[in-house]
Amino acid sequence: MLRPLTSPPHLRPGDTVAVVAPSGPVPADRLDDGVRHLRDWGLDVQVMPHVLDQHPGRAYLAGTDEARAADFQEAWLDPDVRAVVAARGGYGAARMVDLVDWDALAATDPKVLVGYSDCTVLHQAVANRLGLVSLHGPMSGTMSFLKSELSREHLRRTLFEPGSTQVLTGPDAHPLVGGTARGITTGGCLSLLTTSVGVGPTSPSAAGGLVLLEDIEEKAYRIDSFLTHLLRSGWFDGATGIVLGSWQDCEPAEPVVLDLLGPLGIPILGELGFGHGPDPITVPFGVAAELDADAGTLTLDHPALAPL
Repeated sequence: MLRPLTSPPHLRPGDTVAVVAPSGPVPADRLDDGVRHLRDWGLDVQVMPHVLDQHPGRAYLAGTDEARAADFQEAWLDPDVRAVVAARGGYGAARMVDLVDWDALAATDPKVLVGYSDCTVLHQAVANRLGLVSLHGPMSGTMSFLKSELSREHLRRTLFEPGSTQVLTGPDAHPLVGGTARGITTGGCLSLLTTSVGVGPTSPSAAGGLVLLEDIEEKAYRIDSFLTHLLRSGWFDGATGIVLGSWQDCEPAEPVVLDLLGPLGIPILGELGFGHGPDPITVPFGVAAELDADAGTLTLDHPALAPL
C-alpha cells in the first residue's frame, strides 16, 4: 500500500540547481536557453560535466551509462544543490539507474527531482529508494519548457510557491468515470511504467494510489497492450483512481483506457493537462490527494514541497 512520501524543501532565489541528461542527448542551444530561463528565476544553475556528451555507439544516448549515472549522483550528493532538473527525456534512464549509489544518496539532504517521460524510471527510484516526493514537470531543454510560458510559470510556482499549486486542473479535464477518490499520487509515462514492472526500484503495485498516466506517439493497440500487461501483473490492484494527462500524437487513448480500466469501478479523469502536451502542468508523485473526476480536479492535501 502506497504511503505519503517526504517532501523536499521548496526553492528560494539564490538556490543552486543541477541540470543533468540521464537519457537522450540535448541540443546545445536548447540547453543554453533552458539554463537562461532557470537563471531568470534567480537560481544558480550548475550544468553537470557530461550533459552534452554523445554516446560513442548509441546516438540516442547522452554519453555513456556510467557518465550519465555519475552526473546524476554527483549532483545529488552536492550539498549546495537543492534540485536536480533533467534536460530532456528520450531513452536511457533504465540503463543508468542501477549504476547510482542509492544508499549514498539516501544519506544526503532531500532534493527535488524534476522531469517526465523517460524520467519515470528515476521518479520510481527516488520514491522507492529515497522515500521522496518528486515532480513530473517540464524539463529544461524541452520545447514545452522553452516555448510555453504557462508551463514554466506553473513549474516555477510549484518550486517556489508550492501552496499556490495544490489544486490541479486543466481546461480540457473531464470525467470518464465520475466520482471522488483519495490516494497517493503515482504513475508517469505509461510505456515506461510497463517496461519497469518487476525490475529495479518499482513499486509492486499501485495499491492505495491515484495513478497518473500519459504517453506520446503510441498506437491504440500498444496502449491496450501496456494497460493489459499492467492489469495482468496485478499492478493496478488496489488503485483508488486514474488521472490521465496528454496523449500527444497518440491514437485515441481514452476509449482504450475506459474499456480496460473502467471495470475497476474507480473514478477516471481525462486530460488533466500534464505530460507531453504543449502546455503541461507540473504534478507531484508521492503526495496524498483527492480526485474529483466530476469537477475535473486533483487536490493535494498539502503543498508538494515543504516549507524551509
